[in-house]
This record gives sequence, structure tokens and C-alpha cells, in this order.
Amino acid sequence: MPKRVGIIQSNYMPWKGYFDFIASCDEFVLLDDVQYTRRDWRNRNRIKTQEGLRWITVPVEVKGKFDQHIDETQVAGREWAEQHVRTIQHCYGKARHFKTVWPFVETLYAGLVSEPLLSRINERSIREIAGRLEIATPIRRSEEFGAGPGKNERLIEICRSLGADMYVSGPAARAYMDLAEWERAGLRVEFKSYAGYPEYDQAHPPFEHAVTILDLLLQTGNDAPRYVRSATPFEAG
Repeated sequence: MPKRVGIIQSNYMPWKGYFDFIASCDEFVLLDDVQYTRRDWRNRNRIKTQEGLRWITVPVEVKGKFDQHIDETQVAGREWAEQHVRTIQHCYGKARHFKTVWPFVETLYAGLVSEPLLSRINERSIREIAGRLEIATPIRRSEEFGAGPGKNERLIEICRSLGADMYVSGPAARAYMDLAEWERAGLRVEFKSYAGYPEYDQAHPPFEHAVTILDLLLQTGNDAPRYVRSATPFEAG
């Protein structure tokens, strides 16, 4: 069987598509020894509220740190975790599966509050939520594989180190990837599709797919894994 490897940056409490991406791979690598990007999904995500979509953001130290990597980005204080817990509890207290899932969410945040680095907060939550979603894909860190000469070359070397036959990429990369370079390296590129996710009983319509996975967990409980698989796993070539 061909081996698929996916490599992307960590996100804070990612949406269901992120976990679908992980599940589509035989091995998954968090690419966090790269430039931290501001106003991105690295340190924030969205929840549903009665007033509409709302951001929950992990405050980080960025002043004067223009070239810092994601795995070097420090969290500014600890108050954010309690604030997020209160906000999520307020917005989802009436969710169908709140009582079942809330102990998991509380325990998750209790473990995150002592983490000083954004990358570790993201990694820990991604691992624990993936487990709850019954996703068994091994998760690695890019720092394990050393530095490379360039972006594409580095990704290719990581794939080779893991014995990959296929590299799984996000769909947006199709516009700029040099597929010939991957072909010369003996690797096939597959682009993940995020189409055809089933909707669920989400509070505060209209329905929105692009929200944190916590929305799905609290609304669907133990049925959550069946909502994390797109109808078409990969885009047509």
C-alpha cells in the first residue's frame, strides 16, 4: 500500500477539516519550525454565538519578534485559558452534548494553561482531540528532521525520511506548487478536498463549517467522528 504523508503548521483548536487532513494521512508532521504568521489560524479560531461568529485568541509575544518561528512563539500570560473556558461554556452550555463533552474540554484546558509556547498548546490539543475523534495517525514534529535548503526541498526530504510515496497537500497549494519537482523526487502529490461535509444540529443558524472542532464535539458528542470525513477525500487531478 502507498504511504501518504501530510505536513502543515499547527493551528489553535482547528476546524474539522484539519482533523480530516490528519486522518487522510498515514503519518502527519507539524511544521512549526517555520515563520509565525500574525492574524492567522496559528493562535485563534472561531466559535458560534447568538450574535454571530466570534474569535477566541491565545495572546502571544510578538513585539520586535518579526522572524520568530511558530515553535518559538511564547504565550502572553495564563489568563487566556480561563477566559476561553468561560466563553465556550457560556456559548455552548445548552449544546445537545454539553454535559457529556464538557469534562473533556475542561481537562484539556487545564493541561494547556501551563504550556509557555503556542506550538505546544496547539500540538497537545491536536493530539488529544484527534484521539477523541478516533484518529490513529502518528503525529510528528518537523524539528525531528533537521533543517533543509528550501521549502520544497525540506518537505521532500521529510517525506523521504518517512518512506512516503505520496505527499498530501492543502488545496490552496495547487496554485503555486511545482509538481514537476515532486515528480522528479519520485513522490506523487494529492490535494486534500474539504467538500461534502455533512451538516449537524448547530446552534445559531446559518450553518457554518469553518469553526473550531469544539463546536462539533459539543453539538454531536460521541457521533463527532462521522462528521469529520469529507465526501471526496482528495481533489481530482
